[in-house]
Amino acid sequence: MDTAPVLVLVRIAPEIATKARRTRLRFQQRLQANIADALRSAGMAFEIDGRWSRLLVTAEDVSAARRVAAIFGVSSVSVVEARLSASLSEVVREGERLYAGRVRDKAFAVEVRRAGEFSFTSRDVKVELGAALNEYGRVNLDQPDVTVTVELRDGEAFLYTERIAGVGGLPLGVQGRAVCLISGGFDSAVAAWLMLKRGLALDYVFCNVGGDAYERSVLSVAKILAEAWSFGDRPRIHVVNFDEVVAGLRKSVQARYWQVVLKRLMYRAGEAVARETDAEAVVTGESLGQVSSQTLGNLRAIDDVATLPFFRPLLGMDKTEIIAKAEAIGTAAVSAHVREYCAILPDRPVTHAKPHAARNEEARLDLEVVDRAVAARKMLDLRALEPIDLVRPYIFADEIPAGAVVLDCREPHHYGAWHYPGARRYDVDDLGAGFRRLDKSATYILYCTYGVQTAYVAEVMQRAGYEVYSFRGGAKGIRRYAEERRNDPVVGSVTGAS
Repeated sequence: MDTAPVLVLVRIAPEIATKARRTRLRFQQRLQANIADALRSAGMAFEIDGRWSRLLVTAEDVSAARRVAAIFGVSSVSVVEARLSASLSEVVREGERLYAGRVRDKAFAVEVRRAGEFSFTSRDVKVELGAALNEYGRVNLDQPDVTVTVELRDGEAFLYTERIAGVGGLPLGVQGRAVCLISGGFDSAVAAWLMLKRGLALDYVFCNVGGDAYERSVLSVAKILAEAWSFGDRPRIHVVNFDEVVAGLRKSVQARYWQVVLKRLMYRAGEAVARETDAEAVVTGESLGQVSSQTLGNLRAIDDVATLPFFRPLLGMDKTEIIAKAEAIGTAAVSAHVREYCAILPDRPVTHAKPHAARNEEARLDLEVVDRAVAARKMLDLRALEPIDLVRPYIFADEIPAGAVVLDCREPHHYGAWHYPGARRYDVDDLGAGFRRLDKSATYILYCTYGVQTAYVAEVMQRAGYEVYSFRGGAKGIRRYAEERRNDPVVGSVTGAS
């Protein structure tokens, strides 16, 4: 059965209304384009009537109202229940017809919002519509159960009862473009959201120090920001493999300076991507004093490398506030399962590095390693990623890293006939139900007969924050791998689960 179209009245954020006429017009045009992108991406047919102080959006589904409310630059929205000519008698008649049943035996109030000149006053509407509805309910202006609102503008009357709060801020894109250094945790995602709200379009730079499972977690967080909050833009994520960078760091830099110098190198990578993409700033999730690398002294030593503005919107927020905001914007559930990948964690990190000392430590490195990593980076269109893209490339392993825990998930007789050196047998169902007892700091390689069952378990475990993979090709694949590396010392270093 066909449904009637829904009319959504959209109020622009007050901050937009305070702009000079030319700027305001540009901001509102961008807001309309962003709303159109949001509805189009949801597969909705729609029309937008852009007016100076309101937008009228006609859509085919009532869910359009909440979708529009989540667009930066929207103050609030209301689903219009009646649109009619601005005649007092018609407003009263239609208001009584619509709301008599809704206010029956309840407290109600009538509000009137008016822009322009009419042959009657706002008080006239309140008195006459209030009197009509008083036959069914009781007036209570302080604590009404139902608030009937009549909005008068442009020779029309709009009737509605609900106001859905919008996200506010400035339309995405009106403040240019920056890149955000993203790690997948609570902080960087919230920092990104706060800057998106200020109208800054973002691409993301991920310096990967933790392998494919880590990459998948970070992509999942970034995709939420792209899918739910980046309408009007096509954000990309730049995945920079930092393995070679970290190896050089561990070899050449004093351990106590590892974290400070690593942050400087990540800043360099972020700026390199920013320059290539014409971005004008870099956003980070640093919060003053949260960890040792974020003391004021260390931030100064890290910032010493910057040539672009670095924005730190979380600087004055504590972890509780950050997590609460992450829950509100929808990234918390995924971020909570992202492992802390600290590839270099010294026992006694420097807490107040001097800029010249950090520069001297960094000078021990060949900085071309960062340039090579940036040049070889992988770039992904976040909004184009499908759910399968966040699973398939990150579930399977083609090799076994030194120190990995290998779990054989076949039947006992298959395990007894042959198993990978050091592998421990686990029933695949028991593993799926009880994997949380395993050490979360370890890396796991699973295999079963065909690699299908363990692929499913690996996905579940990855979602829970474990670094785990299913060996590609199952038992045949891992046996072939072992035979090819019979004399490889890495194979001999693999240990079983404890």
